[in-house]
Amino acid sequence: MKSSESTKQPAQGPLRIGILQADWVLDEFQGEFGDYPAMFARLLESANLTRTTPRELVLETYVAINNEFPKVRGCDAYLITGSRHSVYDDAPWIHTLVEFVVAALAQQRKIIGICFGHQLLAHYFGGETRAASAGWSVGVQRTQLLCNESWMTPPIAEIGLLSSHKDQVLRLPEGARRFASSESCPTAGFVIGEQVLALQGHPEFTKGYSAALMQMRQELLGEATYQRGMASLSEDTHEDVVGRWMLNFADGI
Repeated sequence: MKSSESTKQPAQGPLRIGILQADWVLDEFQGEFGDYPAMFARLLESANLTRTTPRELVLETYVAINNEFPKVRGCDAYLITGSRHSVYDDAPWIHTLVEFVVAALAQQRKIIGICFGHQLLAHYFGGETRAASAGWSVGVQRTQLLCNESWMTPPIAEIGLLSSHKDQVLRLPEGARRFASSESCPTAGFVIGEQVLALQGHPEFTKGYSAALMQMRQELLGEATYQRGMASLSEDTHEDVVGRWMLNFADGI
């Protein structure tokens, strides 16, 4: 299969991505690791430089958890961040976020969901998200790719991604196609047509931040899960690859 980046060029002008922030990094961690929009900026700006056809990238943040949303047409794509909240919490801002996503999809905008965003794009569009019987998934998770989508440039059979979640997508919406699966999370990634890309793992995390979260939650996780998660940090991860995939998807490649 030919590289999609060599056969289809992205549109001219900047690629505008609106980051819909669904939570904040805890104050005690922000000085070292930054807040979630900064994490995604680091990921996407670095990944953009390694693409075959880099494109001017404009990232704008909207604090969805504070009911801050842009005009739908303001960006080409929107990225929903992770959150400590569950998508099935009856919080007004979550319902407003869903309404915004519906409007954005109607205007042919791309939507990328990470962790909480992944779960929201399933739960409110005909699928189901619930707490997983397996409990917490933390540290590096090995994720198998089940197909080769056009935006998966470079292609790869398996990725390692940092994770931190207890909820999982248990049922996909009608028309969704699963493209990634791991032992602890059978639905680790899905797409809906060419508009929705959802991923359970955290390509924006660093290993330092993942370790800090696990140390803070050691008692909550339980000793066995904590030790497995910390030990997994020695494994390779593929944030840059996934960052390029996200940009390719937003670009329509």
